[in-house]
Amino acid sequence: MTAPLLLGACLPVWATSAACEIQSGAQRTPVIELFTSEGCSSCPPADQWLSTLKGTPVVAQAFHVGYWDYIGWVDRFATTANTTHQRELASVNHLSSIYTPQLVRNGRDWPEWRGLRASQASQASGEPARASIHLQRVGQTDQFTAQVNPIDGAAPWSAYWTVTEHGHNSRVKAGENRGEFLQHDFVVRQYTPVGRYQGNQSLSFVSIPAQPDHPRQVNLVVHDPRTGLPLQAVSLQCGS
Repeated sequence: MTAPLLLGACLPVWATSAACEIQSGAQRTPVIELFTSEGCSSCPPADQWLSTLKGTPVVAQAFHVGYWDYIGWVDRFATTANTTHQRELASVNHLSSIYTPQLVRNGRDWPEWRGLRASQASQASGEPARASIHLQRVGQTDQFTAQVNPIDGAAPWSAYWTVTEHGHNSRVKAGENRGEFLQHDFVVRQYTPVGRYQGNQSLSFVSIPAQPDHPRQVNLVVHDPRTGLPLQAVSLQCGS
């Protein structure tokens, strides 16, 4: 499905102690972004495929968009910010339209995802990271801090935070997926872009409260604002 274009990491960590933190590695962690909608009949296979990445060394995120809501089913996970993010990526990829399901890997449109196993999709490119990230939770709170050190201190960089959750589902009662029971992992429940910087920088973030029934990850993706290419990314999953 297509819609008009409006132009405008390190391994995941599961920590059980009070201290919950992660330090990025020497290689760039793959960043996989799925743009999907519960109102799109071709999206469930992509949602299912993304779920196979659980436990693999990637930063995976499912951005639900709302431009198919008019068909008859309103996607409760969709936000305008998610659609804006997709349009920004489409712009740097020189795409004439946005569509669902769309997979973006390391900032680039990625139609080759179909048929790939999770081990293939999560395979590191071997490219060296262009930034170092140290991310930690502040005590037992919903506040997180990160120290970002780019390799090239003179080049501009930007970043965004997301909170992703597993184990969501919906029984769709209208639209193209009427009668379907959809299951979702890596659902983006919070997306927060940050400004443009140069050199080393400390960042802070306050997440939405954790949901006991939906394990969550707090993700930080540092990228080149001119190209959309990630410099490094991390994903942190803390115990309660």
